[in-house]
Amino acid sequence: MKEKILIIGSLNMDIVVLLKNMPNIGETVLGKSLSYIPGGKGANQACAAGKLSGDVAMLGCVGNDEFGRLQISNLKDAGVNVSKLKTTNKKTTGTAIIHVNESGDNSIVVIPGANNECDIEYLKENDDLFQWCDYLILQMEIPFDSVVYSIKRAGGLKKKVILNPAPAPDELPEDILKMLDYITPNETELMKLTDCVCDNLEDYIKASGKLLTKGVRNVLVTLGEQGALLVNGKTEKVYPARKVDSIDTTAAGDCFNAAFVVGLADSKDVEQAIHFANISSSVAVTRRGAQSSLPARREIEDIMGDL
Repeated sequence: MKEKILIIGSLNMDIVVLLKNMPNIGETVLGKSLSYIPGGKGANQACAAGKLSGDVAMLGCVGNDEFGRLQISNLKDAGVNVSKLKTTNKKTTGTAIIHVNESGDNSIVVIPGANNECDIEYLKENDDLFQWCDYLILQMEIPFDSVVYSIKRAGGLKKKVILNPAPAPDELPEDILKMLDYITPNETELMKLTDCVCDNLEDYIKASGKLLTKGVRNVLVTLGEQGALLVNGKTEKVYPARKVDSIDTTAAGDCFNAAFVVGLADSKDVEQAIHFANISSSVAVTRRGAQSSLPARREIEDIMGDL
């Protein structure tokens, strides 16, 4: 029987600009195309989990506008329980302006908008979902105090808590770190959280160890095309990524996080869940956009069957 996943986080409309090279400061460049694609780290992870056949519900906030309605519709189509999403008249749906160059690298500016209305009062009103879930996934694009409240509430209910610290805060309180079953930074986020400079695998392992000493049970670092590094009290292991031709890394980390938790919720062991996540994200980077790049469960199973 599948365990249940609650995702609390942001919902944004991604305005994606394709261009040859990123502009330098003061430089004007011509873009190749402009697209509007549902995104936001929370919504991306919920959408990915739904498309991968997870039993998933989401808490978050959109504006009472067309972007918000598109977000809700897209998540619903992916199989996500959106019945408790909040719609506000106070602010517009969050927006992200994304530049993607010919190499598939991206730079992102996020305007939170309605995401700031995902407050503690709203979360308390939906405590039934905290009680319902087995796994809670969070990111850092909603108010910080809402993230802290959610971790403490889920921890108090003995739920398994996964924090994707993106964008990375300046610091995380130790009482919060002690409640995390997994923290899933990328290389840059790991360095910011630990105040370490990492140039090689040994550095990443040492930096991860700093988080373990503060109480985190497992550190799972996404290393892009190198794969993922798992560090805990028993292991320090890299799980190689599947080799593909990447065209757009937008939402690759979100896909990895969602697939990893879906794997765990499907009773896979940690190694199997990481393998499932690596393959899922390898598919996402071969497509453009955020939620538009996310794979369906059958695609991943077909690939795994060929390996």
